[in-house]
Amino acid sequence: MTAAAPRPFRIDVPDEVLARIRVQLEAADWAIAPGDDADWRYGVDVGYLRELVEYWLNTYDWRAAEAKLNAHPQFLAAIDGRDVHFQHVRGKGPAPAALLLTHGWPGSFFEFQELIGPLTDPAAHGGDPAD
Repeated sequence: MTAAAPRPFRIDVPDEVLARIRVQLEAADWAIAPGDDADWRYGVDVGYLRELVEYWLNTYDWRAAEAKLNAHPQFLAAIDGRDVHFQHVRGKGPAPAALLLTHGWPGSFFEFQELIGPLTDPAAHGGDPAD
């Protein structure tokens, strides 16, 4: 097995990509949809999909989501020619233990974001600093 030194990583989607996605969403051809009364019989419910697209266009804030995704230090490490993504957050307290959280497919490292604070700094979350 060959491994390279980890290198810093941040999620940083270019504005041009976000603009292209916006154009594609705005150009959705609803005329080809099976109709609002088809519910899920022919695929995704058109009414649901329209609401989702409307949300993405007018409410969802990718930059806020991106900031949450980048809240903790991230890295990529090449192992046998494949990049492995990970976050490395050091624990606080008198003797923090190493802990490795992994996710399966489908899944994402984001599933663990609310756990990182309590696990790495128990005292700040009402726990014992020795934990």
